Amino acid sequence: MNLVTAFLAGLLFGAGLILSGMSNPAKVLAFLDVTGQWDPSLLFVMLGAVLVAAVAFRVARTRVRPLFGSAIHVPGAGRIDMPLVLGSVTFGVGWGLVGYCPGPALTALAVGGRSTLLFVVAMVAGMAIYETVERIRAGLAAHGGAAHTAAGPPGE
Repeated sequence: MNLVTAFLAGLLFGAGLILSGMSNPAKVLAFLDVTGQWDPSLLFVMLGAVLVAAVAFRVARTRVRPLFGSAIHVPGAGRIDMPLVLGSVTFGVGWGLVGYCPGPALTALAVGGRSTLLFVVAMVAGMAIYETVERIRAGLAAHGGAAHTAAGPPGE
């Protein structure tokens, strides 16, 4: 049932992105162009999404368990650290340069051309590179202490 629910939620999300114009990079770039031909329509889409999410999170806090699933996972407030800041900046720069973020880019694959496919391939490659680097860093951190102790002179 979780797979069906996830599929239906994704379908609804994709339909919303298409209907709102969020899968059209020209419309997104017009929204981001506040000094030129600014198109404020996506502001209303975002406000609507925030309102729906706020209601959903409020309802989720009153429930003991979800309709479908075993537990409700509500994100907590995290700390602001360098990976979060760098990720946010990278996301914003990418969105501003090409007018796509991950959800709309995947939605636009159905109707987009070569540029959409190129963006998605680059996005997936970037995710893979990040995962690889993080696994290497985690491995070095886990084994770094032991390797340093073994390689160092006795008594250090």
